[in-house]
Amino acid sequence: MNLETSYTFSQSSLQDYTDCPRRFQLRYMDKMDWPAVESQPVLENERRQQEGQIFHRLVQQHLLGLPVQKLEELANTPNLVRWWKSWLAFRGSTDLGEPMPELTLACPIGMHRLLAKYDMLRTENGNATIYDWKTYAKRPRDEWLAARWQTRVYPALLVQAGAYLNNGQPFDPEQIELIFWFADYPSEPAKFSYSERQFKRDWSAIERTVGEISTADIFPLTKDQNTCAFCVYRSYCNRGKQAAEGQDTDAVVDAETNFDIQFEQIEEIEY
Repeated sequence: MNLETSYTFSQSSLQDYTDCPRRFQLRYMDKMDWPAVESQPVLENERRQQEGQIFHRLVQQHLLGLPVQKLEELANTPNLVRWWKSWLAFRGSTDLGEPMPELTLACPIGMHRLLAKYDMLRTENGNATIYDWKTYAKRPRDEWLAARWQTRVYPALLVQAGAYLNNGQPFDPEQIELIFWFADYPSEPAKFSYSERQFKRDWSAIERTVGEISTADIFPLTKDQNTCAFCVYRSYCNRGKQAAEGQDTDAVVDAETNFDIQFEQIEEIEY
């Protein structure tokens, strides 16, 4: 079973394939349901994901100019109250210029397409800053973040497809910065500059991985069973039915980032 040519890749699907080819197959090709037995760690992560989606929507609406008083009424859980206060403090102390929230870029990649949804982009004088809001319970290591597909796809795609945001001129990689802002660690953002060397490396890696996925006949299980700890497909693979009880930071963060935030699936805020 080969991948449909109409399939659109994202940083999340590339990460799934890198973490476990079988997960990619089950999720994106077979479109299987998630049968793993729910247990407390998974339920907590799912709740946090849902709150994270609401937080992203609140920030997006705030950047579009909706009044704070109306928005803060929807910050109705302890996590949302805390994140919202952190966001308002950050917004009040940071010059974001004329921000572009919820920006989508896409371009062809082989026989497919590559798409990214940016939480916010700021451009000024040929420079571009990508912002991504994170609601992790634990602040991940910069080294872990640097190796993630998101950190590679977001700036690379901006170089490849962002010319219309820069008066028709492609952004120079050296003019791009990616900032992860953590709602629970607002004073500890992770900042990643970019370069021409990184762009060439990243785009080559994206093309190679997309080509590998497109022609694959077999999608093997990962050899690293720690990856299975919070995977909702683990029971399909005889890798256990209960979620892991451990508190390994990277495993927990992986569980929180297992799904792309789909804004079109989040109800609009009404007034």
